[in-house]
Amino acid sequence: MKLFFPFLSVIIMAIILFSCKAVTLEKEQKPNILLLYMDDLRPELSSFGASQIISPNIDGLAKKGVQFTSAYCNVPVCGASRASMLTGMLPTKNRFLNYDTFVEKETPNAITLPQLYKNNGYTTISNGKIYHHLDDRESDWNEVWRPYAFDKKDENLVPTDYWQSLWKDYQNEKNRVEYKATNTGPAYESAEVNDSIYIDGLVTQKVIRDIKKLKNSNKPFFLTAGFISPHLPFNAPKKYWDLYDRNSIKQPKNYNYIPKNAPEMSISTWPEMRAYSNIPKNGQVSDSIAIDLMHGYYATISYTDALIGRILSELKAQELDKNTIVILVSDHGYNLQEHTQWAKFTNYNTSTQVPLIIYNPFSKNKGKTDALVELVDVYPTLAELCKLETPKNQLDGKSFIDNIEDISKEGKEHVFIKKGNGFTLKTKEFSYTEFINPKDNTTITSMLYDHKNDKTENVNVVNDSKYIEIVYKLKTILRTNYKSNIEGI
Repeated sequence: MKLFFPFLSVIIMAIILFSCKAVTLEKEQKPNILLLYMDDLRPELSSFGASQIISPNIDGLAKKGVQFTSAYCNVPVCGASRASMLTGMLPTKNRFLNYDTFVEKETPNAITLPQLYKNNGYTTISNGKIYHHLDDRESDWNEVWRPYAFDKKDENLVPTDYWQSLWKDYQNEKNRVEYKATNTGPAYESAEVNDSIYIDGLVTQKVIRDIKKLKNSNKPFFLTAGFISPHLPFNAPKKYWDLYDRNSIKQPKNYNYIPKNAPEMSISTWPEMRAYSNIPKNGQVSDSIAIDLMHGYYATISYTDALIGRILSELKAQELDKNTIVILVSDHGYNLQEHTQWAKFTNYNTSTQVPLIIYNPFSKNKGKTDALVELVDVYPTLAELCKLETPKNQLDGKSFIDNIEDISKEGKEHVFIKKGNGFTLKTKEFSYTEFINPKDNTTITSMLYDHKNDKTENVNVVNDSKYIEIVYKLKTILRTNYKSNIEGI
């Protein structure tokens, strides 16, 4: 018996040590999340086939992970789109309507994506623009941070002032003076400044500091980098403008006409762009300014790409890349003069298609998938990747983890998009939109674009007899599957 008890003690100690090691291992294996959230970025990247764009770091991330070539936002407006993605809930007649959406007001009982991670022991940090409003859902985060651009003293500023500093961060003195005097300025700027000077550079420095700090934490993290680029104004250090030969930049082939048979209400008058001082209040921009705008858009993408490269390099330097799922996504697309339009705010493909890349270090799967997905699917996908239980009766999205594990698998049959009173059903082959009277829910007008033959959407074929059955089928799905979203019941 004397020999038995010491032996038993050794066994018990071994069990305890093994249990402790198992717990530690479990903590080590709990994946982190790094969300790279861009604003107004359409799939205008080399990895998506846009050969004119210089984006080596994002392209490198795409090669390591899974790139979705048929990803769509649910609302082509920043505030509403972010609210939809971060709650996993679709827009409705009365919910997620515009840029000024407040999640805590419109869906006060929702468990948001960052809240889900925080509730499960993650450190959650909001850097830059994640929700549209700085003070929306502050309790979702352990830390909320946005830089302020203009004055050294930022005490007692309301959150809107912080948003303004993100929105129009001019560095050329002439533009700064104009902005402070008039609350506006030019739609683009090329400044002889270091990468760290503009807002996105400041955000990047903060994210890098967070990575170093989180390296020594014993908790997993949900870390975000909310870039303002390539949102207007298209401001970037001069060296990124210099990457592009202005003479090689071409306007889209359909820049000077609206689609044939397109409803007038489907075409935006781009008031966001017209708010800038060098943009005419009516009519089209000159060809010269159009090239300037496109040049600036490209430059801001390359600038952000360089910043993303630094973040990913720091993640690797701290050896956190082996345990961090990285997702790069934009809140919606953007019009670069297609069909006379600038900015977003339309149901057209240029406004609604987004880049989406997910790198999962625990998976060997990589490559491109044509699976049709929507941004409300991001929430359940990340939750499944991290084995987190999702809230019941809340999510409208569906996890696309199967498409990450097998890029040849089909995605959804259709996705739902809403802008104003325009409700779109997007399938792999077609985009069908109804503009609906909010008073009685009747159809005012509609449009159908055949994406097999006309991805650039130059001809509305909704009244073409060849498409009668297609229109009937898509109308039935839209009016049946999304009845409550359309009617607001």
